[in-house]
Amino acid sequence: MQEQERTVLSGWIMLPVVIPAYVAAPLLIVKGIIMHAQFMQPGQATELIVLGVLLIPTAILLNKGLFSLQPNESQVLVLFGRYTGTVRKEGLHWANPFSVHRGEYTSVFGVHRGEHTSLQDGTTAHLVRSKSRYHVSLRARNFQTETLKVNDHRGNPIEIAAVVVWRVLDTARALFDVDEYEQYVHVQSETAVRHVATTYPYDHISSESNDELTLRANTDEVSAALQQELEARLDKAGVSVVEARLTHLAYAPEIAGAMLRRQQAEAIIAARQKIVHGAVSMVEMALSELSEKQVVELDEERKAAMVGNLLVVLCGEAEAQPVINTGTLYH
Repeated sequence: MQEQERTVLSGWIMLPVVIPAYVAAPLLIVKGIIMHAQFMQPGQATELIVLGVLLIPTAILLNKGLFSLQPNESQVLVLFGRYTGTVRKEGLHWANPFSVHRGEYTSVFGVHRGEHTSLQDGTTAHLVRSKSRYHVSLRARNFQTETLKVNDHRGNPIEIAAVVVWRVLDTARALFDVDEYEQYVHVQSETAVRHVATTYPYDHISSESNDELTLRANTDEVSAALQQELEARLDKAGVSVVEARLTHLAYAPEIAGAMLRRQQAEAIIAARQKIVHGAVSMVEMALSELSEKQVVELDEERKAAMVGNLLVVLCGEAEAQPVINTGTLYH
């Protein structure tokens, strides 16, 4: 299906026809009854009554063709099962009454407003009631997926959720190419989140793998990949994805403790490497200054002892305790 935008008659043109029809119908009937009661021109009185009776369904039918649209709303016109076009312009309009479908429509899996209900499979859904199935909103909508438990690229169980901002672009495809396009968006969004979660690892396992894209470190790239996959999946329903971003990301509870200890160990190792690197630089600077200024002459053994003492002082976690040497290095 392909949407066809249609221009219909302005409702302000038909409104002066509908209102007088509603007013004239009871007046004609009452006048005809009065004329019959007074035995005045029975033939004309009957004609007035018949005309008034016929004006009632005519007024109702003409009134059914009136509909109004707010900005970013559309009305899909279907005449006896055939799609005839979509009205997108806001304002009061009038179209063929048989192509304007009214009545309350309940949409399952909506998230904007409505009531909760339990389905047959035990799951909880939302009910959204709108003017009509053919009254389609073109505004941006958003919803947050449930927190899904999936395995990442390395097989680690993680919890992930995302928020998806979407809007209807093609009303014909949304209504006629898929059944319940809102439910279609929800199901396909959760499927896309699961697929993206299995494509990337949660985090780097070592410093050598820093170039690898991960869910935690590369949120912008992962969100772009998620949006691209959603657009491919939802294009069939005439839906455009405005934005898609991760809102929740964590290890599953059963491995969260072990992964936290691993992260702590990596942090400790990285800190130790930084401390050792700085300590070696300071020892090198100290030996160089002592040698250049000729403060003291040190042989290789004394240099080694001095380096060891300085490294203990600079790299030790506890405060260093001074030791008084009453002898010499060799005794």
